[in-house]
Amino acid sequence: MSLESRLDALSRGWRAPLFAALIAMIAGLPGLFAVPPLDRDESRFAQATAQMLESGDYVVIRFQDQPRFKKPVGIHWMQALSVKALSAVEDRQIWAWRVPSLLGAMLAASACAWGAGAFFRQRTGLMAGAILGVSFLLSTEAFIAKTDAMLCGLTTLSLAALARLYSAANGGPKAGTWTRLFFWLGLSLGVLVKGPVSLLVVLLAVLALCVWDRKAAWLKGLGWTWGAAVFVLVVAPWAWAITVATDGAFWGTAIGGDLAPKLAGGHESHGAPPGYHTLLSFLLTFPSAIVLPAALALGWSRRNEPGVRFALCWLIPTWLMFEILPTKLAHYTLPAHGALAWLMAASLEQPLGRVSRWIGAVLGVLGGVIFAAASIYLMSEYGDASDATAAAIAAGLFLMAGGVGAYLLVNRAAGTAVVTALVLGLLAHSAFFALLAPRLEPLWSSKRVSDALREAKIDPREGVTPGPVEVAGYAEPSLVFALGARTGLGDAPNAAQAVLEGRPAVVEAKQDAAFRADLARIGLTPHPVAVVEGFNYSTGDPVRLTIYRGEPEDQ
Repeated sequence: MSLESRLDALSRGWRAPLFAALIAMIAGLPGLFAVPPLDRDESRFAQATAQMLESGDYVVIRFQDQPRFKKPVGIHWMQALSVKALSAVEDRQIWAWRVPSLLGAMLAASACAWGAGAFFRQRTGLMAGAILGVSFLLSTEAFIAKTDAMLCGLTTLSLAALARLYSAANGGPKAGTWTRLFFWLGLSLGVLVKGPVSLLVVLLAVLALCVWDRKAAWLKGLGWTWGAAVFVLVVAPWAWAITVATDGAFWGTAIGGDLAPKLAGGHESHGAPPGYHTLLSFLLTFPSAIVLPAALALGWSRRNEPGVRFALCWLIPTWLMFEILPTKLAHYTLPAHGALAWLMAASLEQPLGRVSRWIGAVLGVLGGVIFAAASIYLMSEYGDASDATAAAIAAGLFLMAGGVGAYLLVNRAAGTAVVTALVLGLLAHSAFFALLAPRLEPLWSSKRVSDALREAKIDPREGVTPGPVEVAGYAEPSLVFALGARTGLGDAPNAAQAVLEGRPAVVEAKQDAAFRADLARIGLTPHPVAVVEGFNYSTGDPVRLTIYRGEPEDQ
């Protein structure tokens, strides 16, 4: 049986979306369990959700005692449901907080396959979903407990439903009420997860299509009356509740303190010139970047076909918006990657040109070399000799994904090249995040501090000493997530006072001399029980954290 016939068998009816979701799940699952909590965004989101569960306040988002008025509440509610169903908040098992992100990635791949199937062959839809699900960007976001994978899933669902309505208006398969409901649910839940982003992406796509076609009659079938009611029912209750609970402060901070600075300049040192996302695209779509040039060529040559036109109107305005935006992070363009996956998969429907094949081969090899080099570098900097095998496996698989895919592509086996690259890329991603990353212990200082407290039998969470732990000179959210919302993030005098009260203290090297001097002034002798040396990747600085046992004055 040929590759094409096997793909045809796997993509009939609802099989294409289901298999695409399964592929995305397999791609994201290893990192879900293996990688410790990440700084800083993931741990902030996870800790805010933990505090919701602990306090019972599901309206106002807080990190410790500070309100967190940046994003809407949607992802926190999803995480809270996941933790309640699968774990317990006091266990701090980060995988339970990550499940909504994995589901978001699965939704994105499934919706991508479903939408593409309205215009292209069914196997093209399956390939589009697989390309998106295994892409380095989405398969990484799939195990990070924040908004982006779910935003991608919901936005892709809305645009896939819109695409099927557009296809129906252009002679394609009929679209029923469920398709319209998926559109409105994806749009409204997307707003509840990350504010205006999904709304902007959909609006830009619709405007581009209307300008291109010079007509908008097909939009009448969206179900505007009941659809708007669905949108209001999903979004309005929390919007009203947060307005009342914060006296409107949420909106002022979210818009004036978070959104506006991103539009005005490189917010939080994340500025970059236009072209940033384009230059990164071959890495973020790896291992399928071998057909990235072919996708762009197809976008031009078949631009008048409804499916290609829809993908271009989805991709180009959103991509330009994020290229123009002064603040740039690699994941910003993720809601547009579904359109790119469509074009990449559709390019396999016809023989690829020589130039596209050779440029694609170069991008594949270059991506494999960069990821392999990163694996070796991380092992050499933050690992030891015992980690060499894991690094070699990851690096070798990255090289094979890029190199074998490139070889097959150049030799005119484009379909086989992409399938082979996807399989090897999935294995490489799994080896990197499940085998290598957890072994790079200097990067996981917070986890090691938490483990050291438990091993020394001075962890307040186990009821053996009073709490909370006081931390001086190290304020990463992952440590707050590990130790609890009441964790003190102060300085040397605060740490000395904690020791006086019998509480454990964690002191970073730069604060240690002052801490010891403060202890001496109050007549206490420091009793270190463990030292954790590592690297703070959020700041780029080495850290040395000494854990001290509490010494109450009456002892």
